[in-house]
Amino acid sequence: MITDPDSKSEIPADGIEMTFLEHLEELRWRIIKSAIGVIIGGIVVGIFINFIVENILLLPATKTIPPIKLQNIKPFGQFTLYMEIILIGGVIVSIPNIILQIWKFIEPGLKLSERKYIGSIVIFSSVCFLSGIVFAYYVILPTALEFLSSFGSSIINNNIAVDEYFSFIISTMLAAGIVFELPMVSFFLSKIGILKPEFMRKYRKHAVVLILIVAAILTPSPDITSQLLLGIPLVILYEISILICKFSQKKISDDVTGEQIA
Repeated sequence: MITDPDSKSEIPADGIEMTFLEHLEELRWRIIKSAIGVIIGGIVVGIFINFIVENILLLPATKTIPPIKLQNIKPFGQFTLYMEIILIGGVIVSIPNIILQIWKFIEPGLKLSERKYIGSIVIFSSVCFLSGIVFAYYVILPTALEFLSSFGSSIINNNIAVDEYFSFIISTMLAAGIVFELPMVSFFLSKIGILKPEFMRKYRKHAVVLILIVAAILTPSPDITSQLLLGIPLVILYEISILICKFSQKKISDDVTGEQIA
């Protein structure tokens, strides 16, 4: 008989380990619930697909000087493109649910004192990811597209395939969303003992240099301004990650002290 794991009390809270098959059953339900969230998100995106395409995704192309000329060269090009946007949009809309399901899967391995942070982690992770997308849309993309539209010989017309344009737009926003998850990744690595705030402070200068190199690679424009527009937020995220690691380590120390006293 197949049962939803959420309908049962979390077994590890009583100190009983789940079997391998129970872990697989748990994982299966988390994947199913994540997929349902993506489908619902895709339906919502599909309802507003014309508005999203024409007033959000195509807008950066019209703001460059000169405006970017887009063209479709495949019979089913636009149809396929719209389906891809609906799918990816569904994933983005359902990010909070996906993150929740990931942490719900991890939850059985957490202590009771740690489980109370799951709600806050889900909210903060979602905000970080969406902030990265917004940052890419309003800061990185305009600068990058402005450079690309004016670069090269004036004799050559920059008629860009619409699927390549959307691929660039979406991949840039998703990449920024993932990069903005740095504080949450630091929190998780700190929780499992891999990352410590002392290590991050010791190699801060190295991290800043690496961040500037990454910013230079990710920004097509050669000017230092556009590189700093990406680099400075990443440095700020790194500093926030140090504080989060410090907080996480303090909580671990407090928990250990409490257990020793008990």
